[in-house]
Amino acid sequence: MSTLKGSTILFITANEGVEQAELEQPWKHFEALGARPALAAPEAGTVQAFNHLDRGDQFTATVATSSLDTLGAVAGIVLPGGVPNADAIRTDEAATKYLRAAAESGTPVAVICHGAWLLIEADEVEGRTLTSWPSLQTDLRNAGAIWVDQEVVVCDNGAFTLVSSRKPDDLDAFSENAQRVFEQAHITA
Repeated sequence: MSTLKGSTILFITANEGVEQAELEQPWKHFEALGARPALAAPEAGTVQAFNHLDRGDQFTATVATSSLDTLGAVAGIVLPGGVPNADAIRTDEAATKYLRAAAESGTPVAVICHGAWLLIEADEVEGRTLTSWPSLQTDLRNAGAIWVDQEVVVCDNGAFTLVSSRKPDDLDAFSENAQRVFEQAHITA
């Protein structure tokens, strides 16, 4: 049985453009462990997912990013990708502020694909080793990160442990490593 049972796993996205597989697959993974996934977006309500360029399903954000402080303790944060999602959420001041505070307090973060743009905006990648969709490597290096091309990278040389992956094909490894990291942080909390 997972130590995450009953724990909140926070997913942060924009209201439109999140890559559906990168939201849905980790969500189901944590839900199957008995965790309570929660979705936050700039506006509570509808989140329109995409399957690459095609509209996908809609999901419900139960909390606005401006109200994240009311959520309470979270066992981990997941940042799904999708170009429009990542480009929009990195301009959301409340999401950036919350992510920075959570990371600096030691909350582990799992990021995939273009989701790393929010970490760059929060100034949380300098000196960190991570992977992403290949087109972000210059952005990450310019922000002081060490970019590598691997299925999954776990970096614990900072205030928080960071799990990163490149793309939907990496989701199994991404979810398993995020689970391990979130469980370890939850045990020691």
